[in-house]
Amino acid sequence: MKLAIGSDKSGYNAKEAIKAWLMEEGAELGVEFDDLGTTDPDHPMPYVDVAELVAPLVQNGTYDRAVLICGTGAGMNIVSNKYKGVHAVACEGLYSARMARAINGANVICMGGWIVGPEMAVAMVRAFLTTEWLEGLEDWRQANLKRFNAKVESIEDQIYG
Repeated sequence: MKLAIGSDKSGYNAKEAIKAWLMEEGAELGVEFDDLGTTDPDHPMPYVDVAELVAPLVQNGTYDRAVLICGTGAGMNIVSNKYKGVHAVACEGLYSARMARAINGANVICMGGWIVGPEMAVAMVRAFLTTEWLEGLEDWRQANLKRFNAKVESIEDQIYG
């Protein structure tokens, strides 16, 4: 799996903790990653610039998934969801990170460096990377989610062509 990771200054410490974990355990999970910024906290990139860099790369398949971190996760989430096929979810804990994948099939997780500590950020990314869409859900729920996913794709096609 190819993963992009990015942050603004507010998410820098969480991003660095996630990168350290990815370098230690990410290879065991088959994860290759690239840090797309902010790479120097003294010269930070604004969240909009990071999200505008990363989201199209998820959209075009350069990356399978992405992790984006700003102050609250909301800004990265808003910008990322403007791109067809990019399904970003702002998460604040393990449960929401896991369910973003299992229920929503999210390919981008956004979080807030002001909200979650580095250890929780790592745990959330682990859950996001190791959970698959529909994993562990009842048959009736899987059927509904497949139908809902088709509706979302139809809506995107109407909006984006």
